[in-house]
Amino acid sequence: MQPTHPLPDGSRLAAHWMPFSGNRQFKRDPRYIVAAEGRYYTDGDGRRVFDSLSGLWTCGLGHRLPQINEAVARQMETLDYSPAFQYGHPLSFHLAHEVVSFMPDGLNRVFFSCSGSEAVETALKIARAYWRLQGRPEKQRLVGRGRGYHGVNMGGTGVGGLERNRQPFGEALAAEHLRHTLLAENRFAKGQPEQGAELAEELQEIIGRHGAGTIAAVIVEPLAGSGGVLPPPQGYLQRLREICTEHDILLIFDEVICGFGRLGYASGSEAFGVVPDIAALAKQLTNGAVPMGATLVRQDIYDAFMAQDLPDYMLELPHGYTYSAHPVACAAALAVLEMLRDGEVFAQVRAMAPVFEAGIHELQGRPHVADIRNYGLAGGIGLEPYPNEPARRPFEVAMRMWQKGFYVRYGGDTIQIAPPFTTTEDELQHLFTTLSKCLV
Repeated sequence: MQPTHPLPDGSRLAAHWMPFSGNRQFKRDPRYIVAAEGRYYTDGDGRRVFDSLSGLWTCGLGHRLPQINEAVARQMETLDYSPAFQYGHPLSFHLAHEVVSFMPDGLNRVFFSCSGSEAVETALKIARAYWRLQGRPEKQRLVGRGRGYHGVNMGGTGVGGLERNRQPFGEALAAEHLRHTLLAENRFAKGQPEQGAELAEELQEIIGRHGAGTIAAVIVEPLAGSGGVLPPPQGYLQRLREICTEHDILLIFDEVICGFGRLGYASGSEAFGVVPDIAALAKQLTNGAVPMGATLVRQDIYDAFMAQDLPDYMLELPHGYTYSAHPVACAAALAVLEMLRDGEVFAQVRAMAPVFEAGIHELQGRPHVADIRNYGLAGGIGLEPYPNEPARRPFEVAMRMWQKGFYVRYGGDTIQIAPPFTTTEDELQHLFTTLSKCLV
């Protein structure tokens, strides 16, 4: 398929301020993606490039799928946009019903937004507002975790545990942070590490300092993704759940990366056997085709808002986005969930996970490899830093991979791998063989 526009010349590069990018380096040496098909991109030179991160953890089913394209095209022919406030369109209600059917019992009310950042922001606002409705406005403190990533809005930045994302902006939403679960004794662990469940007890310490009566919610990713691919230690999430339940604190799971297949299950909650009170979803919900986020809550949380002593035409929650439940995004998401409905894709991920695990751990012993972590079809390779430049080596490795026809993500001190759910054994072998050669 031919690109819809020519590559920009130098005069057209200047205006776009690119997100999470070294703009100066990119504009000196641009890397263009002009088309996609299946598990591969086409770059500006016409080369096929294997999509080793499924877009940005978004396109697990691959690219340019007819089922999604046709659903989007049909929707554009009938309803391109519908006002999100005070009026509804049928697809949003159908989609909410379908999303609930994939999630753990009890998470049965869905608030739609446009991204994972917005889904998290919605979760945090709901958590605080819920306690105010319960007559406990002092419960407003939020607890995140080191190396956690919860998007880039002010709330998500505050509860996030990546200092490089917080420091440039000064004070964001105030939050406490649990220690991350990346432990030296778990280096090169396969799947869930054995050590580290005791780190959940740090929540008890935070409760001891501030009192449970001041804490609204704890937010964690079941598997931390952008912070370096950190599977939870065995028993860790279960212990967090116990402490939150004991002290009347809401537990929020950021499922933006884990949701809809990456771990071989419909959610991280299902994969690890722990049910939160609130969950944030995005990315794989539409297979990356159209931006969308969703926040799920328990019935009783929703009921607290509906029980307010207000006329029924008044807003129970003064919150929302112009593009909440956008009809085209709903059409894309319904097509995606139909493709995931029978569970065969999840089973395929679980079947391929041991092959992925074996391949990525064969990189142990390669130059500068300090750690390897994996779960499902998600893997992180920690690299030894240059002095005072922890992000440089991953950048260099990623650029070598790009030249050899593989897109991988470099973030912080890690190379991150998350191939499409339909990736073959041969493609994985080629990916890891090439990566081994680039680790020099």
